[in-house]
Amino acid sequence: MEREIEMKQSKFKRICVFCGSSQGKKSSYQDAAIQLGKELLTGDTVGEVKAVADMHQRKAEMAKRSDAFIALPGGYGTLEELLEAITWAQLGIHDKPVGLLNVDGYYNSLLSFIDKAVEEGFITPNARHIIVSAPTARELMKNLEEYVPCHETVASKLSWETEQLGYPQKHNLSR
Repeated sequence: MEREIEMKQSKFKRICVFCGSSQGKKSSYQDAAIQLGKELLTGDTVGEVKAVADMHQRKAEMAKRSDAFIALPGGYGTLEELLEAITWAQLGIHDKPVGLLNVDGYYNSLLSFIDKAVEEGFITPNARHIIVSAPTARELMKNLEEYVPCHETVASKLSWETEQLGYPQKHNLSR
C-alpha cells in the first residue's frame, strides 16, 4: 500500500550560512554542517557566483538576497558576520531571523554574554530575541520557521538599497 507523505514547504527560499573556513577540531561540527545541508537542500541548484568590490558589499548582497541567517561554529569572520546580521536586525534594517547552530554548546559563552548585556541594560529584551538557537539543524530550522520579529520597524528598503549601492546619504556630523 502506498502512502502519501505531505512535506511542509519552508517559508525560506534562500538562507545565508556563516561558518568557519576550517572544520574545527570536533567531528560533531562537520556532522552538524552535513545535517544542516540535508535540512536545507532540495535537490535544486544551490548558490551562485557574484563578483563584489569588498567585504561590506559581499555582506550587503548576502543580506539582501537571503530570507534568514544561520551561523555554524566558526572564528572571527563568522562572529563578525553574525554580529552584523544581528545588529542590522536590531536597527530595523531587516526583520529576518538569525540562527545559531549551537553544536555541543559552542555558542553557550556568547549567549551568556548577550544575556549579561541584557541584564546590564546594554541590549533590550526584544533585541535579545533576534537570536534563535538550537543544538540540532532540524530543531533550529523549526525555530527559525516559527520566528516572529519583536522590533517595530524596518528601515526603508529604498534608503537601504541606495546606501548599499554606494550613494551615501548626507549626514551632518558637525556640532
